Amino acid sequence: MMTTSNQGKNLIKEAEGLRLDAYLCPAGIPTIGWGHTKGVKLGHQITIQQAEDMLVEDIAPIERLLNGMKINFRQEQFDALVSWIFNLGEGKFKGSTMYQRIIRNARDEDITDQMVKWTYSAGRPLPGLIKRRTAEANLFIGYERYKVLNNIITKV
Repeated sequence: MMTTSNQGKNLIKEAEGLRLDAYLCPAGIPTIGWGHTKGVKLGHQITIQQAEDMLVEDIAPIERLLNGMKINFRQEQFDALVSWIFNLGEGKFKGSTMYQRIIRNARDEDITDQMVKWTYSAGRPLPGLIKRRTAEANLFIGYERYKVLNNIITKV
């Protein structure tokens, strides 16, 4: 049974940023810690240890989902997918072309080409999502295939 490595957790932490006071994320959802949303209300405050515990709690169902797929992921692939699903949710993952490509055992490049398309929030591309998708895709594939140029993801 695979679990998210420190590299995967750090990718999530860097992309989400740590906030110990609840705030509204770009999608308008009350959020705290490193992207934790369950039961959060504006005005909530937490400690760093609580943020760590919330992150572990939040990624556990994603790890179960990926392990349940019975696919031999490399650690980097697993970590990249945990970060992607953490950000977008299991429903969007299961409904994505990327998911279908994974199930059909597509080439890594085909999977990551789908992964990097998910850079929009509320109908507009966000620089933070562009940076995150690039990092996730490069981690998944195991080398730098994508770069960000003028807020557009390009292939190297």
